[in-house]
Amino acid sequence: MATGQLSPALAVSSPRRLTCNRNQPPVSAQPGRRAVLRSCSLPLLLGLAAADRGGWRIAAAVESSTVQKGEDGANGAAMASSKLVLVVGGTGGVGQLVVASLLSRKIKTRLLLRNPEKAVSLFGKQDESVLQVYEADTRNADAFSPEMFEGVTHVICTTGTTAFPSKRWEGDNTPEHVDWDGVRNFVSALPQTIKRLILVSSIGVTKYNEIPWSIMNLFGVLKYKKMAEDFVRNSGIPFTIIRPGRLTDGPYTSYDLNTLLKATAGERRAVQIGQGDKLVGEASRLVVAEACIQALDIESTQGQAYEISSVKGEGPGNDQEKWKDLFAAAQSN
Repeated sequence: MATGQLSPALAVSSPRRLTCNRNQPPVSAQPGRRAVLRSCSLPLLLGLAAADRGGWRIAAAVESSTVQKGEDGANGAAMASSKLVLVVGGTGGVGQLVVASLLSRKIKTRLLLRNPEKAVSLFGKQDESVLQVYEADTRNADAFSPEMFEGVTHVICTTGTTAFPSKRWEGDNTPEHVDWDGVRNFVSALPQTIKRLILVSSIGVTKYNEIPWSIMNLFGVLKYKKMAEDFVRNSGIPFTIIRPGRLTDGPYTSYDLNTLLKATAGERRAVQIGQGDKLVGEASRLVVAEACIQALDIESTQGQAYEISSVKGEGPGNDQEKWKDLFAAAQSN
């Protein structure tokens, strides 16, 4: 498959100035407003393709013509879906795979990020009709504005940090601030018109006082994730909670888009889904990302929490009917 640079033109809510890669004039944005950077290269259309009978592979195809835009910087490409999906944590290990898959499905996507430039380095500069980026730190309850949620129909939250002290904890990135304060602040700001909120949590959250989960919870990560789950349950917003096992395949957060495009689930393509916090094991980040996107449209997943792991074998790929069967089987057991 061909790979290349995504087309610049990213809608950003930030007071900072961003510079276009092809020497075009930057456009500054005021806080709470979007600025559009003019496109400077051919667009890259992300594709999520089935790989070897049921696996996943992120692929790319470079469009052969330049996008034509009007004075507002928007292109005329019609999106295949009427959804507008807001992704929080969209540059993390699972989140960036979610974003790539949404773009491949031609689903309009919006990101809330502490650092908008990070989205540029991962996804390139997209036209705002495809991808919008707002600057917001979920740990700050005052970071949100109504404009950030305008038109949003669905939400996927993949934020998180490490269970044990690490460099990622620098700057108050602890489980309490990220997994609890951040989710609580963000969900509190969401409008009640959201059709579905997908929250990525973790297996073991209901057993954080039991061995071996209490070891993982030494610094509170499972406790705070469970608190976040409960807050989502009581928010009044339709929700689905995805609880993956230990994450594998990646993360790809230290690399550029070309690395992301080569991501596959390897041999661990078969998916196991359970309920009741009984499932253990590992979960491919690609499988978790696909589960989040599938749950957006599967009505029976509303109000449910699912544990998920991936094992060697053939998987459902992006076949929605197969995912429906997996979720239904988990609920019937």
